[in-house]
Amino acid sequence: MDKFTIHKGLVGPIDRENVDTDAIIPKQFLKSIRKTGFGPNLFDEWRYLDPGEPGQDPASRKPNPDFILNQPRYQGASVLLARKNFGCGSSREHAPWALQQYGFRALIAPSFADIFFNNCFKNGLLPIVLSEVQVATLFDEVAAFPGYQLTVDLERQVIVKAQGEELPFDVQPFRKYCLLNGFDDIGLTLRQSDKIKAFEAQRLATKPWLAHTLHG
Repeated sequence: MDKFTIHKGLVGPIDRENVDTDAIIPKQFLKSIRKTGFGPNLFDEWRYLDPGEPGQDPASRKPNPDFILNQPRYQGASVLLARKNFGCGSSREHAPWALQQYGFRALIAPSFADIFFNNCFKNGLLPIVLSEVQVATLFDEVAAFPGYQLTVDLERQVIVKAQGEELPFDVQPFRKYCLLNGFDDIGLTLRQSDKIKAFEAQRLATKPWLAHTLHG
């Protein structure tokens, strides 16, 4: 998992409440057994005018010119601004995969669905909760200033606006530690590899029959 320390990026706004995971990545794309390739189908039903299927070439699709992230001014956005209860619905981990593979590193909203919120941290995304008033102000500023960017400083736990104003945010210490160091669940486990090997060696020394495979 990529480390998250400081990220500066263009802000892309999704001005809708209760955006569920089926809108983030529709159910037909969950058939894939891979963990990659979901970025082109992020917000698929909003992003395209024609229905999409797994494996379809995005270049053959009809983009929806009215969808906000299809507008030229938001191309390359890596900070997503959303309204309350973002990521509600089913618990599919494909939703943060799709957001990350599209190019987003940080998400800002007044609230997130619990399971989605947890899945973001496990996949290198930083979900940030600000007040509804703060989020509304950011939406106004994004609309008013093309090319609007924010800097997210995880170490200091602040969002820095272009003019220098800082918005502090909370993050659980353990989650912060994992993001700063790029540790997912597997990475955390591998940090204990020496202890795991020592345990296995001791177990086999005291119970050598465990090393043999039983044949029926």
